[in-house]
Amino acid sequence: MSSSVTSIAEQRTRDLGTLGGIDLEAAEVAAEALMRALGMDPEAQGLSDTPKRVARAYAELLTPREFTMTTFPNDEEYDELVLAKDIPFTSLCEHHLLPFTGTASVGYLPGPRILGLSKLARVVELFARRPQVQERMTKQIAGWLDRQLGPRGVGVVVQAEHTCMTLRGVQARGSATVTSALTGLIRTDERTRAEFLSLAG
Repeated sequence: MSSSVTSIAEQRTRDLGTLGGIDLEAAEVAAEALMRALGMDPEAQGLSDTPKRVARAYAELLTPREFTMTTFPNDEEYDELVLAKDIPFTSLCEHHLLPFTGTASVGYLPGPRILGLSKLARVVELFARRPQVQERMTKQIAGWLDRQLGPRGVGVVVQAEHTCMTLRGVQARGSATVTSALTGLIRTDERTRAEFLSLAG
């Protein structure tokens, strides 16, 4: 990278596209209509503020916090794995609009630049806070870091519980889904791959 600071707003537009503006008033009206269609009375005691709460809850789930992608020269020429484990996240299943929650372990083999550690968690949030499927989210995190950081390899392991699977349908409570995405040496070098997967748990 030529600059140590990259605008996340610019990168999000280019790499992710945009969800469009969130209209809280329209979302509140839609939530009220859905409640009525499901046989609820939005004017009943205890439910009168529910449409507003629903609209704000979904807006929060769909809005990642802005941050600046800060990188630093790898002056010490550090060439071993950098790994952030068990980063918590919540995302929204694009098929049922129900949440799925879990953790991500994200690592990379540094090239000429290293990344501020907190930014690994921010990148996970950036891709989690949108309608998602876990497989795509896992690949997006790995691909974005690979493009932005230019490392010798990236590894991402995501484990999550999907409420669309545990609360409805098969109702497989306690089940977890694990996905992984590996690039560069973490994918092609057997020992490096094994070390990453062992450290990621």
